[in-house]
Amino acid sequence: MIYKWNYEPLTPEQQNAKEQLVNDLGISSTLCELLVRRNVRTKEEARRFFRPRLGDLHDPFRLPDMPQAVARIEKALGQKQRILVYGDYDVDGTTSVALVYKFLRRFSSNLDYYIPDRYDEGYGVSYRGIDYAADTGVKLIITLDCGIKAVEKVEYAKQKGIDVIICDHHMPGDVLPDAVAVIDAKRADSEYPYEHLSGCGIGFKLVQALAQNNGISFHELVPLLDLVAVSIAADLVPITGENRIFAYHGLRQLNSSPGLGLKGIIELCELDKKTLTMSDIIFKIGPRINASGRMLNGKKAVELLLASSAKEARQLSADIDGYNEERRDLDKKMTEEAIAYVEEHIDQQRTNCIILYNEHWHKGVIGIVASRLTEKYYRPAIVLTKSGDLITGSARSGMNFDVYRAIESGKHLLENFGGHTYAAGLSMREENFEAFCQHFEKQTVDAISLDMLQPQVDVDAELVLGEINSRFVYDLNKFAPFGPDNPNPIFVTHNVSDYGTSKQVGNENIHLKLEITDDTSERSVHGIAFKQGQQLSHIKDAGNFSLCYTIEENVYRGRTSVQLYVKDICVKAKE
Repeated sequence: MIYKWNYEPLTPEQQNAKEQLVNDLGISSTLCELLVRRNVRTKEEARRFFRPRLGDLHDPFRLPDMPQAVARIEKALGQKQRILVYGDYDVDGTTSVALVYKFLRRFSSNLDYYIPDRYDEGYGVSYRGIDYAADTGVKLIITLDCGIKAVEKVEYAKQKGIDVIICDHHMPGDVLPDAVAVIDAKRADSEYPYEHLSGCGIGFKLVQALAQNNGISFHELVPLLDLVAVSIAADLVPITGENRIFAYHGLRQLNSSPGLGLKGIIELCELDKKTLTMSDIIFKIGPRINASGRMLNGKKAVELLLASSAKEARQLSADIDGYNEERRDLDKKMTEEAIAYVEEHIDQQRTNCIILYNEHWHKGVIGIVASRLTEKYYRPAIVLTKSGDLITGSARSGMNFDVYRAIESGKHLLENFGGHTYAAGLSMREENFEAFCQHFEKQTVDAISLDMLQPQVDVDAELVLGEINSRFVYDLNKFAPFGPDNPNPIFVTHNVSDYGTSKQVGNENIHLKLEITDDTSERSVHGIAFKQGQQLSHIKDAGNFSLCYTIEENVYRGRTSVQLYVKDICVKAKE
């Protein structure tokens, strides 16, 4: 894949801020440039960035309807009314349910939780779920990571004598449900200072408000932060503001004293001998929690997260790992089918998006396949399948294209939709499929230029190899946790050369193991360039070349070393 490298020099204002940070912080100029690019301009802002404090979390009562929600929950607890904690079937939803349930069960045994079936009920609040609540004597439903558009469902619950509190982080529709409380920082009338919380983050703000209102020490809530960190990583929300605080302290909790359920997954993935990062959640922990809702029912994931013994956690982790293996097989098969169809039937020179529909595809995996297509073809992708009487699907995007807004603009053709900027879900009647395809394609034509369809690498700073020492890496690690809006910094180095020992590795020599040097380096620097084995002859013939990369610490047999993870190589070196 050929990338376009984007590197924007600092503006004069940014340059002045960088120089001031160099004077104030005593760290390298390059690292101060990274801070400025993350809108960290002062010594105090740098302190908050490097050492996020739980004391800097916002007052939960600034969220809309929080006082009403707290009052209604306290009434239910006081009158021993039955409460149902209701959440979505993905990682964010199941962690949200586990978090709120863990807190409330300290005060009530008249408590239950509910995860809708992806296949029989679909996303969000369902009539079946409300019927279950009515049949089991529930008087209050608390929805988490869903419900913001459940206008008819909330009315149905009211008719059955059930109050509803909605805790969501998705974009609201034109009309809010007539619930007791609708807590969502994205509400048009919200004055909350931060709108990018995960669903589990909103759940934490709810229990924070309950604790605050009842004299419960915040310290007692800290053990719940491991769940919030998992939701933030898995749901790919920005690692800024409150999310950075939650992720930072949640990872500390995950590494020091995780809940029994998460500990079971960590041990199963053999991650218990290393320091966990957001990447470990994204690629190891999150997919296993998700697999329950994809292959069976998300309730199994909540059972795991609420496990009361190590033995139970180990058994449930093994069950979920089995679901994940099934998910992997399906994912591989469906992705291969999707790519084969694209290669044979879609002219990529004439379309800015990919829309695929196969009524036999597994509903639980279509979101993963959409992500794979977006990564491979660098354009928005929608993958759909048959679900009952409707066509349902998942959309993914990148390249600064707001797929949620594009889908929303065609809502007159849809039965339901929801999501975020780069990920959304939708359903429609089959007779509207062709019209929706035409509408969505027009949205991409109007919004996506040709240069946006070329894969791009946004470079944070230029670096010479001599700068990469133990102090630099130590300070660089303080920029973690990494994620959206705080990505692992990408550096570019020009005029490097092969040390003479670079070689191809892996099956069929697909990867490139680098040993490189430049005029500033006293020793060779190691790197790995995945799926770039074909570049070996080029770098040996070129003499000097350029590369862009992230810097990682590699742990092997108990030894830690610095390694460059090479994103792209350009054999035309900068003179």
